[in-house]
Amino acid sequence: SKSVIKSIQWVTGNNFTVEKGLQQIEEHISTWDVHRSWLHWSEFLREEELKYSKRYHYRVCWSVPTRRKPIPRATASVYFVIEISKTKPATLPVEVFFTLESSRLIHRPEQCQFREKWLKDIIENKIILMERL
Repeated sequence: SKSVIKSIQWVTGNNFTVEKGLQQIEEHISTWDVHRSWLHWSEFLREEELKYSKRYHYRVCWSVPTRRKPIPRATASVYFVIEISKTKPATLPVEVFFTLESSRLIHRPEQCQFREKWLKDIIENKIILMERL
């Protein structure tokens, strides 16, 4: 049985703003199947001007604070890029992709089912590394 990939309707290029991008990333990650113990915060990082497009970079930082450890030992970041083409019609939706911290693999929201395990793996690897140092 193939799982259904949940996605949202992304804003068109002509209706895009940095704030709208952040809002839509929040809307998109609300479709992810992650346990409610995970908390996150999102931020806009920078705008990048390319020859045929403009890219807007964002970061979503995840952690699992607990009563015993309200300040988590490690966090996991997911980096989003929203790209607006300078050559395609501005009435088309923006292109969106994301990468996980410590990974080069590029994911597209409409083609990929997010896995909570990815966040756990990043945090576990960081804790292992800190304990070795």
